[in-house]
Amino acid sequence: MAREGVSDRLIGLLSVRGEDLGAEWADKVTGSLGGRVSRAEVERELQEIYTALVAALGSGSLEGRGEEYGEVRALLTELSRNRALQGFTPTETAGSVFALKEVLEPALTGKDSDVPAYLEFAGLLDRLGLFTIEVYTRTREELIAAQAEQLLELSTPVVKLWDGVIGVPLVGTLDSARTMTVMEKMLQALIDTGSEQAIIDITGVPAVDTEVAQHLLKTVVAARLMGAECTISGIRPQIAQTIVALGIDFGDIATKATLADALRHALRRSGVAFSRPAPQGGAR
Repeated sequence: MAREGVSDRLIGLLSVRGEDLGAEWADKVTGSLGGRVSRAEVERELQEIYTALVAALGSGSLEGRGEEYGEVRALLTELSRNRALQGFTPTETAGSVFALKEVLEPALTGKDSDVPAYLEFAGLLDRLGLFTIEVYTRTREELIAAQAEQLLELSTPVVKLWDGVIGVPLVGTLDSARTMTVMEKMLQALIDTGSEQAIIDITGVPAVDTEVAQHLLKTVVAARLMGAECTISGIRPQIAQTIVALGIDFGDIATKATLADALRHALRRSGVAFSRPAPQGGAR
């Protein structure tokens, strides 16, 4: 008697030979992963999936999308996320599901075969395998986005150079997303340190075009709204020539060739007095 396309023989086989089939499945998957995950860990993961799968098949559905497959999909989601975080490929991840077809093939396509049931079950495993790839892809995208955000944070440090003076050394291309991060971190640092002077150093910025200049101007304006003054340092000869050629106007924003010059300028504006050191030695 068939149960909506799933034969009693198939369900019986999966139930009665569950331990043997599960062990063979774990062996195949462990081998395909090159030993990077322990046999015990693989067996634990697959045994949970196997048990949930047999229970879902008892409903007679082979779609793999209904509520009866909720636990199966939850376990496959966990498996896919773990594989993505461990650095496995989508093929290796989906292969963990597809390997069950290889395990069942001899039992269902040999003597006294039940080929229709095998083909229907294989189709179910194909759908579940594609589901693992979807979850894997989402996880990798989330991981890449998180890493990009971390790199953005690391590439835009704000440091205290002196009492009342903070510095923002920029390295690489300055785009809209990074400008927002720089602005937020710099404004927060102005509040946290009570500073009234900020130095934006663009020595590590490879080129300055109109867009980059607009980003810098927005940052300076935001700082001024907080009651702070900005100095832009790192204006190399090539950068200066480009700014002139593009007709970019920094207005009354102070610009300096080096960070040292900018720091000296910021300290003077803060009221710090400089004096030349007395000459060493001399006639007695």
